[in-house]
Amino acid sequence: MPKYISPLLNCGNPPSNTLTDLKQKIVDTIQKQDLNHISVYFRDLNNGPWFGINENILFSPASLVKVPLAIAYYKLSETDPSIFNKTVINTLNDDNSEQNIKPEKTIVPNQKYTIKELIELMIIYSDNNSYDLLIENIDNQLLKQIYLNLGIDLDKAMENPTGNIISVKNYASFFRILFNASYLNPQSSNELLEMLTRTTFNKGLVAGIGQGTTIAHKFGERYFTDTSERQLHDCGIVYSPQKPYLICIMTRGTDFNSLTQSIKAISSTIFQHWQDL
Repeated sequence: MPKYISPLLNCGNPPSNTLTDLKQKIVDTIQKQDLNHISVYFRDLNNGPWFGINENILFSPASLVKVPLAIAYYKLSETDPSIFNKTVINTLNDDNSEQNIKPEKTIVPNQKYTIKELIELMIIYSDNNSYDLLIENIDNQLLKQIYLNLGIDLDKAMENPTGNIISVKNYASFFRILFNASYLNPQSSNELLEMLTRTTFNKGLVAGIGQGTTIAHKFGERYFTDTSERQLHDCGIVYSPQKPYLICIMTRGTDFNSLTQSIKAISSTIFQHWQDL
């Protein structure tokens, strides 16, 4: 069995009051944070039950959109494996300048890259330039269909790319379909999740979990110059031994450091509670 997926969902019942107690602990943690808003989605990936806190509030996905774009390319590769070896030349301008969390690696002008190299740079380092080049080389209708399959209307994103268009509950679906290999085949799902375990951002969810615990995740950030509002999100799968879980946190406030610390605090609350069960 591939390491990062579990195609067959175990439908057993969790211990009584497990999620009720955890939800209250998260609510208590949220009340200590000095933010405009926090939304949380949690799912036990062994048993299936979930809960949310403000889970339907809409946010700007920012770099979180890089995961469904990667899913789209992996979907294409299942019928055309050569797509990953296709090469494109970077003729675009730099789109990383306004990021608060700068990518450690990015593509350079007039350099040739394979699609697979661009996906890795986009996912692991959250490189906006790789994302832009990948978007230019895919059929938007395919990408739109992937969102629609999960009940998300991508037309909203087309109309307002930086607007508040997605919730933690909606977005968590992308990680669920990867974990259960229910949209991509097992090999593709596992390969993309493995890539997500190499995400370099480690100050949010990662900072709140125990050292040595694997997590496949993606973060996103957005700064609105007209209102000075900042958004920071971190979503993914924590591979806690024998008890993997999905966690998605989206935040709004005025200071990136406060947003980061809040995500870390909630992640730590969940991880510690989950280990004690």
